[in-house]
Order: sequence, then structure tokens, then C-alpha cells
Amino acid sequence: MTDPRRALPAVGTLLEYEGVQALLRDAPRSLVTDAARDAIDAARLQPAATPVDAAGWSAAVRAHVTRRERSTLRRAINATGVVLHTNLGRAPLADVALDAMREVAGGFSTLEYDATTGSRGSRHVHCAALLAELTGAEDALVVNNCAAALVLALNTFADGRDAIISRGELVEIGGSFRVPDIMTRSGARLVEVGTTNRTHADDYRRALSATTGAIVSVHRSNFALEGFVASVSVRDLAPVAAAGGVPLLYDFGSGLMLDLAAWGLQGELTARDAVRAGASLVMMSGDKLLGGPQAGIMLGSKEHIAALRQNPLARALRVDKLTLAALHATLALYRDPARAVREIPALALLTAPADGLQARAQALAAQLRGGHVNVDVVASDATVGGGAFPTARIPSYAIAAEAALEPYLRDHATPIVGRVTEGRLLLDLRAVAPHDDARLAARLTEASMQHATGAVRPDATA
Repeated sequence: MTDPRRALPAVGTLLEYEGVQALLRDAPRSLVTDAARDAIDAARLQPAATPVDAAGWSAAVRAHVTRRERSTLRRAINATGVVLHTNLGRAPLADVALDAMREVAGGFSTLEYDATTGSRGSRHVHCAALLAELTGAEDALVVNNCAAALVLALNTFADGRDAIISRGELVEIGGSFRVPDIMTRSGARLVEVGTTNRTHADDYRRALSATTGAIVSVHRSNFALEGFVASVSVRDLAPVAAAGGVPLLYDFGSGLMLDLAAWGLQGELTARDAVRAGASLVMMSGDKLLGGPQAGIMLGSKEHIAALRQNPLARALRVDKLTLAALHATLALYRDPARAVREIPALALLTAPADGLQARAQALAAQLRGGHVNVDVVASDATVGGGAFPTARIPSYAIAAEAALEPYLRDHATPIVGRVTEGRLLLDLRAVAPHDDARLAARLTEASMQHATGAVRPDATA
């Protein structure tokens, strides 16, 4: 029997087809040529899906042109049930933050210009006063993420010196990055105290020496220790650091600005609480529970913040005008806590009532069943994500569909990312904005039709 792959057309043949010629009028020839090669390669891998005529080949080339034109960084719909999903960009920005970015990006700005005096200014001033107002810190500095903040702090105060930290806080964060590795790169020498499960204040006291540069406390944000455990709070560590004459550096992480206990989320300090605890420097993320852009926020005394600003690394780790604009606009919402919960997407998603999600899920299911898509509504447990409230489970609701639809939803201009559990695809609505419901229903209907007609799974030709 002759192998059908021997009959595949040449690239040049495809380029002569009328449908491909139409593509060449709108797209660069090199792009269309590469897409034609992609279509032929796909047919080699999946002979059963080989186009049978010129129209079919033209459609295949057009599909590959579309795929090549897509940016690898694009908007997605997060139906995983993990609200602050690191792989999906963590916190979405508030409308006022997007407006602020557009305003600053559309022209020149006062990034490093003092309009009052007409002289050179500093980008470090733009969020400092507002951060101080909201947290009670004397001063603040913004760098590009929380890991950068930790590196800058250690390099400033413990370069070539000892940095004391509990063994129970030498954690691994996302992407296999480990706190001890990050700390070592700062130039500090790690001095580990205590054990994995139990560390006491005397462990830190005994480790203090003439070569100590800082004591470090890292919030265990992405896991919890239970049972026979002991740790030293920042409040109890502060006098130990003061007695040793060294700064206490607190990696607070989550960036929580408001107490969310009213919505069942308990156990995380707010930024103001962290500052009050007495650390010399408090470091936190901007794109987690704060709900802003990626940033590393450093809060502390004027003396310590001034030392950070004078470190040459501060320039290497600084943020750009768009980050500062988005962060300032997000922070300003916190002057009215009710408005912050309402308008900052991360907070609005986390605090949305479960019965509202159930009503949305039922409406979506009714619409989908009307389009002959077999779905159910199921109760679900969502999580905060982003290394915050690691043990919290938030009541939610999800659309349950065939697991076979997952690759069709994922491989799209706007991917819809759910989770496959016990052989079913769950599309959890906890992190799906209500205005995305119609798009989710349309895509799920389309994916169901593709699957029913035997379209090649998108991941089958990857």
C-alpha cells in the first residue's frame, strides 16, 4: 500500500493555490512560506488529517499563519480556580491602573523631572509618600520584584558578612528558585540556625557575632508547618536584632494591604502590621494580594531606605514608568478600602460570594446545553495562589466538561486554562471575570464542535 505521505504537495505547489495567493497579498512571503512548511509537516505527523484539496490546504496554511502571528504573550482566561496564578500573570490590573499606564506611555512624563523646581528629579519619589501613608513606614523604595528587594537589602547591609536565617525559612519559591541561592548571590554569607521545624530566639542570639550583617526573616507563604513546630515572630526578633546592632530584614511576600478576615481569609499580616512588628525593612510583592503590577516594595526607616537608594544595584533593579504609574494608581484605591475591594480585580475575585458564582455557572450551563454541549455545574474549592493563604480553600463553582476539550480551549488566540480532575475538565469561575462568561461559553461551544467533528487535537501536532 502506498504511503499517502509520498503524495504531499511541495511548498511551491501550495504557494500557487488561489487561497494561499490571497494570503500572500496580506502577509510577508517568508511568513506564508514557513506556514506552508508547517502545514506539510503537520500532515506528515497526522496522515488522517491531511487536506484533500486546494481549499483544504489553503485553510491549513492560513491556520498556521495565524498561529505564527500570535504573540507568545497574550491574554488568557484563568479558569483554574487559582486566583493569583503565577504562570498566568498573577494579579490582573484595575481599570485606573491601566488608564494611568496609557496616560504615561502615550507621551513624555515627569519620571525623573521635578516640575515644582524645574530641576532633575528621582523616580524613587513617585510611590514613596503613598506607601508611607498607607503602611505607616517612614519611607519606601520600589524595585522590580520581591526577590530583587531581598538581594538589594542583603547586598546593602550584609555584603561579605553573615546573614542569619532559620533553616525552616530556606524555602523554594516558583520556578525552582530557592531563597538560599538568591541570598548567596547578594554577597552575604548564610548562617543557618535552628532546625527545619523548630527555631527559637536564642538560636539567633547565639549566632550573632562581629561579622553579622543582618538577621533575615522569610514568611513561609506557600506552605504551612504543623505539629511539633516553633518559630520566632518578627516582633520577637526585632529586639534580638537591635541588641546585636544589625538590621532585621523581613521578606513579607504577599503584599496584603487590607484584612480579609471578613471573607474567611485569615492568618496573613497586612503590610501595616508587618511594619509595626518592628523590622528594619519589610519587603513585599506588588502583583500578589496588593493587586498591582510586578514590583518589589521595600518599607522602612528613612536611614535604611536612603542606604538602599545609594547602592548601585538600585539602578540595575529599578522599575520603569509604566510600573510606577500602575502601582501608584492601585495604591491610591486603598485610601477607600471598600473601593479597593470593589475595583482591584484580585480582591474582587477573592471576595465574590459563592452563590453569585453558582448562579453564573448555572446560567452558563443552560446556555451551553442549549448548544448541545454536555456540561454539569459542580461545587469547587478555589485557592488564593501567589504564595498567600496556602491552606485556605475558597468555596466556588465550576463548569464540568469532557477532558478531551482541554487542548482545544488552550490552543487559541485567547487561551482558556482550566484543570483536569478525575477525568473531567473543570472551568472554575472564581478567577473568571463576569464579562468573560460569554467568551467562555462561545469557546467551549466551538471546542465541542471541533472535537465532535474529529478535528485534530491541537496538541497532537505540537
